[in-house]
Amino acid sequence: MGLLSDTLSRVKSSPTVAVTQRARELAAEGRDIIGLGAGEPDFDTPENVKRAAIAAIERGETKYTAPDGIPELKAAICDKFRRENGLDYTPAQISVSTGGKQVLYNALMATLNPGDEVVIPAPYWVSYPDMVRLAGGTPVIVETSIDTRFRMTPEALEAAITPRTKWLIFNSPSNPTGAGYTRDQLSALTEVLLRHPHVWVMSDDMYEHLAYDDFVFSTPAEVEPALHGRTLTVNGVSKAYAMTGWRIGYAGGPEELIAAMRKIQSQSTTNPCSISQWAAVEALSGPQDFLAERAEVFRTRRDRVVEALNACPGVSCPVPEGAFYVYPSVAGCLGKTSAGGARIDDDETFAAALLEETGVAVVFGAAFGLSPHIRISYAASDAMLTEAMARLRAFCDGLT
Repeated sequence: MGLLSDTLSRVKSSPTVAVTQRARELAAEGRDIIGLGAGEPDFDTPENVKRAAIAAIERGETKYTAPDGIPELKAAICDKFRRENGLDYTPAQISVSTGGKQVLYNALMATLNPGDEVVIPAPYWVSYPDMVRLAGGTPVIVETSIDTRFRMTPEALEAAITPRTKWLIFNSPSNPTGAGYTRDQLSALTEVLLRHPHVWVMSDDMYEHLAYDDFVFSTPAEVEPALHGRTLTVNGVSKAYAMTGWRIGYAGGPEELIAAMRKIQSQSTTNPCSISQWAAVEALSGPQDFLAERAEVFRTRRDRVVEALNACPGVSCPVPEGAFYVYPSVAGCLGKTSAGGARIDDDETFAAALLEETGVAVVFGAAFGLSPHIRISYAASDAMLTEAMARLRAFCDGLT
């Protein structure tokens, strides 16, 4: 009898983590590496948030808390949902976890039975399908395309739903594409969901505040109040507030579901870091003006990167509505050979050759369920992005 469980054989390690680790290894060898693989803002955590954490330490807020969040943070989250999304939750309908990933994992573990299906539009965040598998469910992947700007159509959603469907996982603006659904586009999807009352909605709103140009963020339970009772609205402080390492995610949802998630968390990690929770209180309750300022910086970077990518032979990149990623097609590069002699058969070999020959780390599209694409994070300095785009252009120019 082997040591490892059969469940483990159904999942794989995170490709984004693997790319970041490979970039670190090459950098440790003395290579000049530009890492554009990680989904992490390059801004620092705001000073008022850091001061709130220091004050919490000095007050002695270093003990265990309630498993799924201190009352002060739950109250701040309720205020945030009401203020920014028009959603009413009580503290009993709020869950706080060690990052948004744990929120999603807890919900899936608490609700999925063998045979249950979860609809996931592709491209998807790499962890969605594997978390579903770990929880005993079956991911049902709905492919989108660059022609629909990576948005799932109502018809495709309708076709994917079966009597076994338990959840739809929805992410706008999206990781990895940055694609965002307008209110009308989202309303068309919620109309489909209203016809299938057994399907719950898991809305991953992590990139809510990273929206550009005329795009206005909306979330399903806001657009269609009739879905409020079967929607888990997930968010966190990692991306907008540059607090990835603080590990605080949260969600609002029906009390029965939140209680079940609390039970899961109480037997796994228990409470999130107490100091991080107090920092999150300040993040959500303190000044918010910097959010628009940082979003404008990201928008400028997006425009520069999209222009540079579309100037590369064989590459085509749409303009995303939000987040800090682009998801260009490299279809025109396939079947060619790099200057270093690597055969470019797919997006994985493209990304591998790009890293080894130029030192630019990106993530191959197959990891997100849709090829031939690569994901590039533009959460990096202007100087790094300029150099990275120059190297990528030279790499594409050298393909024969």
